[in-house]
Amino acid sequence: MILTELEKKVIASLQADMPVLKRPYAKIAKQLNITEKILLDTLNRLLEKGVIRRFGATLCHQNSGFEANAMAAWNVDEEIIDKVGKKLASFRQVSHCYRRNPCRDWPYNLYTMVHAKTEKSCMETIRKMSEATGVKDYTVLFSRKELKKTSMKYFSTENES
Repeated sequence: MILTELEKKVIASLQADMPVLKRPYAKIAKQLNITEKILLDTLNRLLEKGVIRRFGATLCHQNSGFEANAMAAWNVDEEIIDKVGKKLASFRQVSHCYRRNPCRDWPYNLYTMVHAKTEKSCMETIRKMSEATGVKDYTVLFSRKELKKTSMKYFSTENES
């Protein structure tokens, strides 16, 4: 699929942090020297074409009081994995929930990222998640240090060298 120059500029503009404003798209449109309507129409076309599948936000959890982060890896029967995944994802402490293929020495196929103020509260949430789903086979991996956290860049902006 060939993208127009405008579509590339719009995608590039959304790769950066979004301004926390009442109308963030108006500011982005102004930076692109287009109207907010043109920006939103372009975004809608990119969504319809499947070029953009979703919009996501990343919270800097360290600045919001969440000091403990745990990846809970779950071993779930494939027949119920969608149901269990939806239940686990419904916990407000969960920011990510993914299904992955297990390996021979690593049987886990469902992963949740749990955030809390303390490791003890993370473990309490994970225990409640286990009770709510009936899944008892899981392991917990706590984050110790963030080594890299960046978003994909598909197009460069004119300001980048």
